[in-house]
Amino acid sequence: MNEPLRVVIADDEDLARRLITEYLKPHNDLHIIAECETGTEAVDAITHLQPDLVFLDIQMPELTGLEVLEATGRQHGVIFTTAYDQYALRAFDLHAIDYLLKPYSQQRFNEALSKARKLISSQGDARDTSRSQTAAGLPGMLAAQTAQTQRLLIRDRGQTHVVPIADIDFIEAQDDYILIHAGQKSWMKTQSLSDLEAQLDPAQFIRVHRSYLLHLPALHSLEKISKDSQLAVLRNGHKIPVSRSGLERIKPSLT
Repeated sequence: MNEPLRVVIADDEDLARRLITEYLKPHNDLHIIAECETGTEAVDAITHLQPDLVFLDIQMPELTGLEVLEATGRQHGVIFTTAYDQYALRAFDLHAIDYLLKPYSQQRFNEALSKARKLISSQGDARDTSRSQTAAGLPGMLAAQTAQTQRLLIRDRGQTHVVPIADIDFIEAQDDYILIHAGQKSWMKTQSLSDLEAQLDPAQFIRVHRSYLLHLPALHSLEKISKDSQLAVLRNGHKIPVSRSGLERIKPSLT
């Protein structure tokens, strides 16, 4: 006999969680292992429990559903539950197993579960299929959300940090990681500098060096150190290198 699929329910509304629980009762092959009221709780549950299936609300306190995906790196086994209208949800239909538009019926719920079973039971193909779907569109969705919320999520040592974009001074590439510097604090994030650059406002964040992304409001002055090299002197006293091409990119912002 196959093991039951392990399920996490993440929704800030008690009634919504109870409805999913009720709809799951006829399905003996699914077992609820956690219920979450906030995005932060959802991050913890997904990270530590590694469920097979997540029912994920989009609008939740602390972190949204998309931010939960970003913080956990979850790219498979997700069914969105949301009160958004169908026009806003067309994109989600490409990047998750399914979405459930509130209020939804038992029949509609069962249809979503049927899709989930087919993917999850295909001996590893579920993750590959969902990952290929997500790879095409999730970065753009996260980029749009980043622009809207003006904050970055950083998962570090079991904690999720929410860093306002306005507080960032510069971002530095370090091998397979990036270091996000804000004031006297720095956070490490597993992401390429190019990927993060694509999520940020190009009028505010400028690639001044292959390894450095400068937040323009943090700039105090430029200091020439050679014919082709300069340093960006930040308001907090930090200095970062500026390449010749980086200088050309930053010049229009200095006039």
